[in-house]
Amino acid sequence: MSGPRSIGTRGETGVVRYLRAHGWPSAERRALAGGTDLGDITGTPGLCWEIKSGKTAEAAHDADVTKWLAETETETLNSGADLGILVTKRRGYSAASAGSWWAHLDLTTWQALTRGRMVVTAPLVAAPVRLHLSTLVPILHAAGYGDPGPAAEGEVA
Repeated sequence: MSGPRSIGTRGETGVVRYLRAHGWPSAERRALAGGTDLGDITGTPGLCWEIKSGKTAEAAHDADVTKWLAETETETLNSGADLGILVTKRRGYSAASAGSWWAHLDLTTWQALTRGRMVVTAPLVAAPVRLHLSTLVPILHAAGYGDPGPAAEGEVA
């Protein structure tokens, strides 16, 4: 396996393990789907996940995140998911600490997730929102995604 592919596999596996332990027991890495990218993780109904790890993700600039969020949106549409989430590795946090990685959404997705309690207008529609994956998970549960059962309650890391 090539270096970049190995880094990607480790990152995706770390996020899958985190999701399995926090309300998505069926989460798994998605097999490549040919020319139509459907996201990196499956088994999380209604959600499309794009995972970026390695040095590029650790040093990501706003332009990188904006580009990756656009990819995530395309994958969300391709997969028929409700929401797309970009997860990027943070410097100093291994795949075993994926809950501390950044989760990015665009403002439109955030609005949908929070049940439209705010009105988003152009040019803010694509503005990125960033929070820890461990912070996003209970918000996803509150919106009806995943199972906030005993294994997921109160866990942060």
